[in-house]
Amino acid sequence: MAHIKLQKSIIPACDFPDLRFLEKLVKETCKVEGIGAYKIGFELVIKNGIKEVIKSIRKHTSLPIIYDHQKAATDIPEMGDRFMKAIKGVDYVILFPLAGPVTEEKWIRAAFKERLGVIVGGEMTHRGFLQRSGGFIENMAPKQIYKIAANLGVNDFVVPGNKPFMIAEYKRFLESFGLKPIFYSPGFIEQGGSLSEAGKIAGDRFHPIVGRALYNSKNFNKTAKELVKAVLKI
Repeated sequence: MAHIKLQKSIIPACDFPDLRFLEKLVKETCKVEGIGAYKIGFELVIKNGIKEVIKSIRKHTSLPIIYDHQKAATDIPEMGDRFMKAIKGVDYVILFPLAGPVTEEKWIRAAFKERLGVIVGGEMTHRGFLQRSGGFIENMAPKQIYKIAANLGVNDFVVPGNKPFMIAEYKRFLESFGLKPIFYSPGFIEQGGSLSEAGKIAGDRFHPIVGRALYNSKNFNKTAKELVKAVLKI
C-alpha cells in the first residue's frame, strides 16, 4: 500500500467517466509538489473497470489511489470481504458506514485484511443529510460512526469542508480519545467551502479533496499549483 507522504496536500477528485481525460489530468498534475493522491469514483470504475483505471493512473505516477464508491459500507456486513477483494489494487478506500455498527466493523476489518488504508466519513456536505437540516440521518450518527472507526484503529476521516464549525466539533471529539486525526474534506469552491477557513480549523493533517474546480479548469497544472499554494499557506 502506498501512503500519502504529505501532512497537507490537495487530492484531485476524478469524478468523470473518461480515461483519456483522467490520463491528461494525472499527467499534468502529478508532478506538482503538494498533490497527495488521486480519488477515483463510480463513473470511472463502472464504465471502464477498476483495473483499467488504476493502469491509466500508474502510467504517470505512483501516488496513492483512493477509491470512493459513493457510498461504500451501506450494505449487509457479509459483503465487506467481497467488496474489498473487488477493489484490489487501490491504496485507500473511503467508507460511509450508514448501514449500522455491525456493517461498519465488518467492512473496516475486511479492508484491513486486504491491506487497504481506511478513510471513514460520517457527515456529507449537502443540505438535507442530518435530521436537523431535514434529512434522514440522526444528528449524533456521525460521532458514533467516527468513534467506532477510531476504536478499530482508523485515524483518517472525511469531514465536510463547507461546514467548518462541524470540522471543529469532530476534531475536538476525536482528539478527546487521544487521536491526532487526519482529515479529508470535499465541499470546496463549487460547494461553497473555503480552503483557508477549513484548513485552519482542521490543523496540520489536512487533505482537501477538489473536483470540479480542478477538472473543469482550462489549465490543470496552473490550477493545481494555485490550489496547493492555498493549502500550504494555511
